[in-house]
Amino acid sequence: MNDLTRDSDRIMHEARISRDVNREGGYHRMAGSIGAGSAKVKRKHLVKKIRNVVIAVFAIWLASGIAGALFSGIGFWGLMSMLVASIVAIAVFSNFPKMETPKRGDLNKGNVQQMVGRTELWLESQRPALPPPAAKIVSDMGVQLDALGLQLEGVDQNHPKAREVRSLVGEQLPEMIDSYRKIPAHLRTEERAGATPDQQLTESLGKISGEIDSITRQLAEGSLDDLAIKHRYLDYKFGEGAQTAPELEHKN
Repeated sequence: MNDLTRDSDRIMHEARISRDVNREGGYHRMAGSIGAGSAKVKRKHLVKKIRNVVIAVFAIWLASGIAGALFSGIGFWGLMSMLVASIVAIAVFSNFPKMETPKRGDLNKGNVQQMVGRTELWLESQRPALPPPAAKIVSDMGVQLDALGLQLEGVDQNHPKAREVRSLVGEQLPEMIDSYRKIPAHLRTEERAGATPDQQLTESLGKISGEIDSITRQLAEGSLDDLAIKHRYLDYKFGEGAQTAPELEHKN
């Protein structure tokens, strides 16, 4: 009887997940980049592929032109060979080299800003294996990681906040997702200690998302204060302060 109950609960849970995915338009809507950092890496990879294609096709046509000059033309079959070689080159260099997803062990290498960008790309590769609510948080996290990366620009690697980001984004976040993925799929919807692994993952990702936002705000405080000071100065010099100052001088 207990087994039947568990099976019934699992089926109902999977049906709710399917309903939510369909309501959101399916996973294909989440197939794009989660942030500017990962999009930038993809663009660089695409530009490299296009460059390789152009170089390869140019080399083939240059070689054909030289051969034609040496042998007074390459003839019909030579032209066909050149076209086939160009098509093969385009096909090969359009698909290779494949863009490699950062390995889990490489995420925390390099400076902390590069680590944030690599983690963004790694999260994209993990997203399809996550339950829809957790995948949604990961998608939103891309924008947060972009903002965090901007604030980390120029920050000393030994700054307390840089070390905090390295621990949170480079260690705790991927370790949590790795732990979840090690759980067999049929056990991820079973309740244990008051919550299912799906629920625990979603809740934990939500907490990390909140912490990323908090760190970004703390790092931005200096810039916010500086902007507020400049605003007050300009307001005093050119705004209401500048208009009231002459009136005070006139009264005196």
